[in-house]
Amino acid sequence: MLVLLPPSETKRAGGAGAPWSSAALRLPQLTPQREAVVSALVELSRDEDAAAKVLKLSVRQRGEVAVNAALRSSPTMPAVDRYTGVLFDALDASSLDARARRWLGEHVLIHSAPFGPVGALDPIPAYRLGAGASLPGLAPLRRHWAEAATSALGQNGAHFILDLRSEAYVALGPVPTESASAYVRVVTTGADGEVRALNHFNKHAKGALVRRLAEERPRIASRGAFLRWTKGAGIAVADAENGELRLTV
Repeated sequence: MLVLLPPSETKRAGGAGAPWSSAALRLPQLTPQREAVVSALVELSRDEDAAAKVLKLSVRQRGEVAVNAALRSSPTMPAVDRYTGVLFDALDASSLDARARRWLGEHVLIHSAPFGPVGALDPIPAYRLGAGASLPGLAPLRRHWAEAATSALGQNGAHFILDLRSEAYVALGPVPTESASAYVRVVTTGADGEVRALNHFNKHAKGALVRRLAEERPRIASRGAFLRWTKGAGIAVADAENGELRLTV
């Protein structure tokens, strides 16, 4: 089983790891794409005004330009610890025991904009770049990443892929059509019986789901096996009419 997560716009600063190296990341076939994005982002950061415009930074956010300028020299930390925000706060990876963290490292990829999909324990630096950005000298990130990331996901060897990414990050690398997979949408049912998609609780539910998976480490190799596990775990997941899975909270 492979779990795909989106990144978060908010990140912890600092780190104790060696500077970023593409060779330290999973899916090494993505090295050319990673190097191209990092180089373009560092080059853009030479001009603060231009970078702020391209990245749509406010005056208060301009310090992020210096963060990007130091991408190749700043310290790293595991990706799952770098990201903060609702999803990663619910996952709370730093509080998991060693076996659970190893499970994250083996079974979870976080799909970043500059590095593509990276392992949960892969070392990455702090950065500022969203899925919708278009960097000078590069095609829009969707075109830059999609074909290569999709191919890499298809070569990962997982029997089943659980896709918890936001739609913006799915666009940077759709799961191959030939791979057994399921996209999860988090919803709630209102008092009027209407089913509605969620935002804040969507992220919290996904983080809590991955934490539960890491703690229990079930053997899941198919959509059916995942549904059987969620039923036994008391997690409300069901098939949706469009082929997605619906997680109700």
